[in-house]
Amino acid sequence: MFKIKSEKEAENFAQITIEPLESGFGHTLGNSLRRVLLTALSGAAITSVKIDGVSHQFSTIEGVMEDVIEIILNLKKVHLQIGGERAVKLTIKTTGKKVVKASDFEVEGDGQIVNGDQVIATLTDAKAKLSMEAIAENGKGYSVADERKTNEIGVIAIDALFSPVESVNYSVDPTRVGRSTDFDKLTLDVTTTGSVTPLEAVNDAAKILSESFRKIYEPDAEEEVVEEGSKVSEETLKLTIEELDLPVRITNALKAIEINTIEDLINVPRQILLKAKNLGTKSLSLISEKLSERGLSLREA
Repeated sequence: MFKIKSEKEAENFAQITIEPLESGFGHTLGNSLRRVLLTALSGAAITSVKIDGVSHQFSTIEGVMEDVIEIILNLKKVHLQIGGERAVKLTIKTTGKKVVKASDFEVEGDGQIVNGDQVIATLTDAKAKLSMEAIAENGKGYSVADERKTNEIGVIAIDALFSPVESVNYSVDPTRVGRSTDFDKLTLDVTTTGSVTPLEAVNDAAKILSESFRKIYEPDAEEEVVEEGSKVSEETLKLTIEELDLPVRITNALKAIEINTIEDLINVPRQILLKAKNLGTKSLSLISEKLSERGLSLREA
């Protein structure tokens, strides 16, 4: 029987085993999944920052132990989840002697900081001030700051690593099926940033590979799906949440997190919705049913 297990789970880490596989397929799938996990998954990162009194990245701030370059390096270590495609704004305005952490950011928009303990800067003087505004966005892979330069005075573009996966290693061992031992067991050691679980990351990578292979054996299906999806979107995306005929409790819960239209709803990952107040698995099942009636579905990641 085919099995996928998530074992040895720790903070943001899991060892995932997949078995049985045909002989040789352990390395084939292991290498493919590893490459996709490290380079092709969507994630969020801070892409620019504006700090009061700072005109360029080689500046220093009075009363702050770190220089601006060190602050930028710390910002690059902040991990986030962002629902939908819109960028979110992160702001800090603080004074006094203290350690400023990622949890001190005020998030404007549909975003959430995962590692709130990440240190941003250390204020060493009672009169020290730190006021900054950062922008975080969704993306894939690695984005160089030079590609996002702006003419706005004081805005510093930041190199951004969007991948939600920090490391992946795999190994292949023989496994038994009945009396036969000519099968592979694939073991993946996956560490994420915390914005997704290791098992969610592996599932997303498998879906990406599956879609890529589907284009080979069904080259015409992609065009048909796009055309059909466009037709559905034009007719339904601008409808309000009320028009889905959901229970009032669910409608109010969605509106509380600024989901007002069907377009808003399908752009928010399922795991983000599950974290919202008054939205559980039963609520999401009902939402999925209503969306499927209109040819749509919730976003998985």
